[in-house]
Amino acid sequence: MADYSPRASDKRKERYNMRCGKISRTTEETRVTVRLGLDGPSDVSVHTGVPFFDHMLQAMAFHAGFKLCVEAEGDVEVDAHHLVEDVGLCFGGAFKKALGEVRGVQRFGHSVIPMDESLASATVDLIGRPYLRFSLNPPCRHFGAFHTDLIEEFFRSFCHSAGITLHIRNLAGENAHHLSEAAFKAVGRALGWAVSRDSEGRVPSTKGVIDS
Repeated sequence: MADYSPRASDKRKERYNMRCGKISRTTEETRVTVRLGLDGPSDVSVHTGVPFFDHMLQAMAFHAGFKLCVEAEGDVEVDAHHLVEDVGLCFGGAFKKALGEVRGVQRFGHSVIPMDESLASATVDLIGRPYLRFSLNPPCRHFGAFHTDLIEEFFRSFCHSAGITLHIRNLAGENAHHLSEAAFKAVGRALGWAVSRDSEGRVPSTKGVIDS
C-alpha cells in the first residue's frame, strides 16, 4: 500500500503540479483512492489486485502523460465488477477535480492506435455532459479476474463521474488483449490532447461557457 503520511504527502505534492485531484471511496465492497495529475512527465503507480486492469490503466495514463496513483482493493473473489466500476468513478472524479474550469484547454481530443492486427479509436469532448458510445466489442474473454465486458463498465463510470463525452470504436482486429490495450492507449492519447493547454486561455466554446 502507498505511504500517505504527512511527509510522503509533501513529497507527492512536489511531483504533482496545480492541475491535480484526489478522490477516495469506501463501501462494503471496495476501498479506492485515486490521485491524478494532468501534467507530465508521466508517473504511474497502479495497484488494484487485478493485474490485467492494472496494465490497462498504466498504459492509458502513460500515453496521456498523466501522473496517476491508484490504490484499490475489493471483493474480487466474487468478481472484479465492483472494483472496476468504483475505480472508474474515482478516476473520473479525480479527473474532473484536476481539470477544474474548462478554460485554456483544447477541449477535444482524438486518437487512433494500432496494436498488431488491431486498431482502436477514441474521441473525447470535455463538454461537461456524461456520454459514452462504446463499440469496441472484443471477444468475451477473461484475463484472470478481469472480463472484457468490464472495459465498458469502467469507461461508463469514468464518463459519468468526469462529465465528459467519449466515443470508443473498434476499427480492426480480433484479439481481445490487443483490442483492449489499443483502446486504453487511444483513450489516454485523446485525453492528453483534450487537456493540453490553449495559450489563449479561453473557454473553448462559441457559447462562452461549457455546459454542466
